[in-house]
Amino acid sequence: MSLTTITQLPDPSGFSADPFTDIIRDGARKLIEQAIHAELAALMAAFSEEKLENGRSRLVRHGHLPEREVMTGIGPVPVKVPRVRDRKPGEDKISFTPSILPRYLRKAKSVEELLPWLYLKGVSTGDFSEALAALLGPKAAGLSAKTITRLKADWWNDYEPWQKRDLGNRRFLYIWADGVYFKPRMAEEKQCVLVIVGADEYGRKELLAMTDGFRESAENWRELLLDLKRRGLKQDPKLAIGDGALGFWTALREVFASTHEQRCWVHKTMNVLNALPKSLQDKAKAHLQDIWQAETKAEASAAFDFFVETYGVKYDKAVAKLVKDRSALLTFYDYPAEHWKHVRTSNPIESTFATVRHRTQRTKGCLSRKTGLAMAFKLMMSAQRKWRKLDGQNRLPEIIQGVEFRDGLRQLQAAA
Repeated sequence: MSLTTITQLPDPSGFSADPFTDIIRDGARKLIEQAIHAELAALMAAFSEEKLENGRSRLVRHGHLPEREVMTGIGPVPVKVPRVRDRKPGEDKISFTPSILPRYLRKAKSVEELLPWLYLKGVSTGDFSEALAALLGPKAAGLSAKTITRLKADWWNDYEPWQKRDLGNRRFLYIWADGVYFKPRMAEEKQCVLVIVGADEYGRKELLAMTDGFRESAENWRELLLDLKRRGLKQDPKLAIGDGALGFWTALREVFASTHEQRCWVHKTMNVLNALPKSLQDKAKAHLQDIWQAETKAEASAAFDFFVETYGVKYDKAVAKLVKDRSALLTFYDYPAEHWKHVRTSNPIESTFATVRHRTQRTKGCLSRKTGLAMAFKLMMSAQRKWRKLDGQNRLPEIIQGVEFRDGLRQLQAAA
C-alpha cells in the first residue's frame, strides 16, 4: 500500500509557529505600504506642474529609507518609506514624511497603552520583555525596563499640561465624581485618585479633572473643583453623580451651589447589601432594582417604602443606609428619561478602574505620587476614546434652557 497520502511537513527552518498571525502581519504591512504610497502620490501630484529652468520636474522619487520595524498589537511589522528628491536650488526643500508613520515612530499607540496596564497588574519592569514577547511575539524588542522608566516620565509630561488646560469655552451639564483606590497602592494607605468626568452640551463624555487626595476629604475635593473654576468652568453643572460617602458633596455645595445631586445606585446597592445576611442579598437586590427601575417617581417611592417596611424591623442599619439618601437617589426622575441610564451611576469611572481595583495584587512597594497619577491618567485617556456619547442629545439644549422634566418627560410650559 502506498504511503504517498502522508502530508510532508515543511522544512523546520522555515516553519512558523503561528501562521495565522503571520498572515495578519503581512496584510498590515501591505495596508501600511498602500497608505504611504497613496499619500506620496498626492504629494507628487501637488507639485507635478513645478518645473526647473531646464524643464525637468522639481520633485522626483529617490529610493527608500532603510527598512524599520514598528511594534504593533500584532507584533513587529516591517515598513519601508519612500524618499523624494527636491531638485530646486535653495534651502526650503520639500521632503516626505507619511502622516501615519512619523519619522521616529517605533511603537504603535496600542502598545504604549498596554504598558501601564501590565505595570498596574503587577508585572515588574524587569519582566516586561518576557511578558510582551508572549503577547506580541519573540521579536518584541526595545520594550525593556528602561523603556517603561522613560514612558513613565513621558506620561507625567502629558499629564501636567493636561491638568492646566483652558476650559473657558466649554460647558458641562453632568459630572461624575469618584475617589478610586487601586493596587499597587499609592504612597499613603488611604490615599487615592480623585476623578471627575463630565458630559458637555453635545453629549460627549470627557475626563475633566484628576489628582491624588483622600476620598472623604472635602478640602481635597474643594481644591479640585475650584481649580476647574479657575481654568474657566464658570457655569454650574446641572447634575452631579457620585457615591454618598464622598467628601465631594460638601465641596460641591460650596463651589457649585446650584448643582443638583444624584447618588450612585451601584454604590448604594453594594452598601445596603453588605449590611444584610448573604441569604437575603439576592432577594433584597431585586427589591432595590424595583426602586430605580420604576417608570415614575411615585412608583419608585412606593417601592422604596416597601423595602423599608420589609427589612426595617430586623435590619435597620441596612435600611438606614438607604433612607439617608432617599431624595438624592431619586433626582434622576427630574431629568430626561433618555439620560437615566447614564446618570443613575458613576459607571464611566467605575468601569474604567474595575479591573485594576478588583484584580491586581499588592506589590512589595508603593507607587510614588507621580507614577500613580501618571498611570491613572493614561488609563483614563485610553478608556475615554471608547466612551459613548449620551443618548437623547436633543434634550441637552432643553436642559440648558431650564425646561422642566417630570418622570423623564418634558413638561409643557404654562401660557403667560
